[in-house]
Amino acid sequence: MLHCETMGDTNDSIVFLHGIGGTARYWKTRVQPLAAGYRLIFIDLLGYGQSPKPWTKYTVDRHIEEIYQVLQEHESLTIVGHSFGAILALAFATRYPHLVKRLVLISLPYFGNKERAIRYFRNSHSADRYVMTNIAFAAVACIMTRWVLRWVLPYVLRDMPPEVVQDLTQHTWRSYTSSVWDGIYRHDIFADAEQLDSDCRILLLHGELDKTAPLSGIRLLMKNYPGWKLRILPDCDHHPLLRNPQWCVQAIESVMADSNK
Repeated sequence: MLHCETMGDTNDSIVFLHGIGGTARYWKTRVQPLAAGYRLIFIDLLGYGQSPKPWTKYTVDRHIEEIYQVLQEHESLTIVGHSFGAILALAFATRYPHLVKRLVLISLPYFGNKERAIRYFRNSHSADRYVMTNIAFAAVACIMTRWVLRWVLPYVLRDMPPEVVQDLTQHTWRSYTSSVWDGIYRHDIFADAEQLDSDCRILLLHGELDKTAPLSGIRLLMKNYPGWKLRILPDCDHHPLLRNPQWCVQAIESVMADSNK
């Protein structure tokens, strides 16, 4: 069973799914104000944080199977996902529409297909050029980070909260590489979007300067779905929640309020 924590105690539940390299701690202190009006459910994805880390393929379907075991007794859920967690939120709503009422998709990565994704990262001038395009290099980077570089990461990633940096070591090279290649590159987000229940309310939050999940991909995807809403945080990268938690919390509150009218 996946590691899960809750906060607040009301009938309306908001589920938070972190991205690759994250854990429940990515969310907890930043969305805590929402606990005054809602039950907050924080999940460590399979292969991350305090959840089991089996030797398996970390496909979207496998992640969704595990998440369902946690959420199957709930209903009218709002699921908030960041990056890969946003992919899983969309997929979960497609497979279990009777459980999901709203989605808030933060920094959703959309490239069209595997080839376009790899081509995009190969043209990157950051470390993503190597980590996101070569499985062997990504595996070595994960092992080095977990066992060697963990002590220097806080000094290198000074713009990230300490607990978020610490949790970059709370996964295995298998869970990381398979989540990227099997969960992102080989998964068809457009197919999920096509099957989504029309009654499900969708809000996308995105950083204007996101280099990991470019805004251009989201604009392309949204051309097919005029009912989806997009809010853009100016001068922000892949982590709107870390850069401006209040903006994200207010956006989540707005989608909850609008849906309850």
